[in-house]
Amino acid sequence: MNKIKVAVIGTGSISNEHIQAYLKNPNVELYAFCDINEEQLAMMAEKYGVTRTYTDKDVMLKELPELDAVSVCTWNSEHAPCTIAALNAGCHVICEKPMATCAAEAEAMKAAAEKNGKLLMIGFVRRYGNDCSILQDYIGNGYFGDIYYAKATYLRRNGAPGGWFGDKSRSAGGPLIDLGVHVIDLTRYLLGNPKPVSVYGATFYKLANRPGLKGVVKGHRSAGATDNDIFDVEDLATAMIRYDNGSVVSIEAAFSLNLKQDEGKIQLFGTKAGALLDPELEMYTNLNDYMANVQLTTPTALSFDGLFANEINHFVDCVMNGTPCKSPAEDGITLMKILDAIYESAKTGHEVTL
Repeated sequence: MNKIKVAVIGTGSISNEHIQAYLKNPNVELYAFCDINEEQLAMMAEKYGVTRTYTDKDVMLKELPELDAVSVCTWNSEHAPCTIAALNAGCHVICEKPMATCAAEAEAMKAAAEKNGKLLMIGFVRRYGNDCSILQDYIGNGYFGDIYYAKATYLRRNGAPGGWFGDKSRSAGGPLIDLGVHVIDLTRYLLGNPKPVSVYGATFYKLANRPGLKGVVKGHRSAGATDNDIFDVEDLATAMIRYDNGSVVSIEAAFSLNLKQDEGKIQLFGTKAGALLDPELEMYTNLNDYMANVQLTTPTALSFDGLFANEINHFVDCVMNGTPCKSPAEDGITLMKILDAIYESAKTGHEVTL
């Protein structure tokens, strides 16, 4: 195969990461863009020099049968329709997280990939980070022993993105499905992808998107954000996930929360050692029967320099060479089952068994 021809469906903020990674890969020809927002589409096409532009994915897929692969970077409710259409058109697909709005949609996406004999990779980008690689090195060598408990937080004080992110009809949820999915997947991946067996969760709608705050510059803004966006999703979610290997993971994710500053931590607790990623890695163990804290001299904080390139390069390698995928559709389905269960538990007030 010569250069693979790639199209991007959805040219909002996250698509920039995919596009820039494709442009740096010598085996890729960035071939076409598709977006229902004509203004955004024209701006991105001019920015990146793409001349084939479409506002309808079906028209694009029909008129460009030579396409090899597609990045789906739309809002969540369009992940399944766009992915299935691309797969049915004979394209390999990398779909941004979350895989879909529910596990049933995710199952349909995987079925389409299998029917057409094409790769469906899910954008769990934290799996491709330097911090994940370092932790995996230690875990693989048995440094932590049996990791039986983990905690992960992804909390923002004032970080509702606006745009479609707060509109449940398009997003299917708030910080849990947008931010929490990252740390749920990362902790599960580090634990060796155990099977979830039960979930207890709670969600809150208390602070919303803080529209009345004064003198504050809003961060984390979506490309399509306005001052009149819908916000009907949770602003805080918390959950406890139990896996079949006996391990338990505690998760917290928030768009708006009364805390001092934004927080993103991963903590692992094992029989031989523990770890804190915040953002640098610290490890806690015993040395010669004394408690000891260990810090590496190599940089351990998550680096965004090359993060998405690692992911996209892996996708291209899988497409061109048949390399086994590190973030396959099956893992996306499992994550959707966890998210579905958390929202169901929050609604009923009871544990949900998977």
